[in-house]
Amino acid sequence: MRLIPRSIHGRMLGLSLLATLVALVVAGAAIAGVLQRFVTQGLDQRLDAELSLLAGAVGGDGRIDRVRLTRLRGLLDAGPGWQWQISGPVQTVSSAEFPTLRTPGPAPRDALRGEGEARPQPLEGRDGIHARQISIATDAGPVVLTAAAPRDVVARPIQAAVVPLLATLGILGILLGIATLVQLRIGLRPLRALRDGVAAMRRGAAGVSEAQPDELRPLAIELNALARDNAAALATARASAANLAHALKTPVATLALTMRDDPAQAAQLARIDATIRHHLARARNIAGGHASSTALAPAIADLVSTIRRLRMERGVVIDAAIDPELHVAVDAADLDEMAGNLIDNAARHARTTVRVAARVDQGMIRLSIVDDGPGIALADRQRATDAGVRLDEREDGDGFGLAIARELAALYGGVLVLDDAAGGGLCASVTLPIGAAV
Repeated sequence: MRLIPRSIHGRMLGLSLLATLVALVVAGAAIAGVLQRFVTQGLDQRLDAELSLLAGAVGGDGRIDRVRLTRLRGLLDAGPGWQWQISGPVQTVSSAEFPTLRTPGPAPRDALRGEGEARPQPLEGRDGIHARQISIATDAGPVVLTAAAPRDVVARPIQAAVVPLLATLGILGILLGIATLVQLRIGLRPLRALRDGVAAMRRGAAGVSEAQPDELRPLAIELNALARDNAAALATARASAANLAHALKTPVATLALTMRDDPAQAAQLARIDATIRHHLARARNIAGGHASSTALAPAIADLVSTIRRLRMERGVVIDAAIDPELHVAVDAADLDEMAGNLIDNAARHARTTVRVAARVDQGMIRLSIVDDGPGIALADRQRATDAGVRLDEREDGDGFGLAIARELAALYGGVLVLDDAAGGGLCASVTLPIGAAV
């Protein structure tokens, strides 16, 4: 299982959602903590007020004024669970069922001697009890005052606030998630535009726009530099091929004069001469800067018509279904040579039918030629595209058809793929760049 998404969008979205979730949890915990402290402080103030009332019932001699306590009971009795106790050296008075508490230790010296103000201290008791205690000094000795309240007084307001708090945090999380999606959509838009620019380069555009954000502008500059270097290298290679073809032109013409009495040899030389002239013409066309765009349907229709006549004796049916709107950025002669070799190869090996189709696939046009012949074994497919290789010596041909198709496809940035046909046989498909409609 792959935990890290492949896309930048997925990674940034995942990190943003994780950070948002962590932030909301931390914020919820912090708000709950602040709320608990606020409620606890309010409760402590209430208990400290009760301790002040209890201190008023303690005399300087350490005795407890029960009459005053009776008058104060209405103020001290705040409900079930609210308890109090006065414990002195003379006597101890408390509310009913006062809980057992653990005293925090001896009272401060200044409180016992009356030399300072004694402050109430928090006190731990049994579960569910929140208490405050203070020790005051009297002539008879220290008197310890304790006031306790049920802890539910703190828990209830917090629990009541949890539901709206969680709802608010949930709504905030949803809003932050939407904001993250919008941010990613807008933030990654330059990457999508750059991708479209690179796709346009494959279709013949000069380069990508360098008017990019600061982070992407160096990449756009490098892409354009790479395209220029590739164009220069391709131009050099084509020029070398043209020079070679030009250098062979005269020797071939001389050989043609010496072999004009041998028709078979003269035909081969004529074929060589035609190939040389074709490459010279293409080199001149490229040097002139003319972009090629060939309508696919009529070119395939002409090839199918020609090959039908050539393979008439085999009785093979050749069907072509090509969208008339499709154009390929390929020289017409190169398209004829490439597709003609593939269709002719399929017609020579098919039993009854050859089907030719084309479709747009990932920014390229995929031209597929399917036959119902014996096909080519997987182990032999790579070798079948090597120049001069013939897998079946009983068939006619020179073994260069698939090699020429592969090399021409590579020249235009495409690829030749040999695969099994759906109903048996061979499917030869070649990808070609999309051309502009003319």
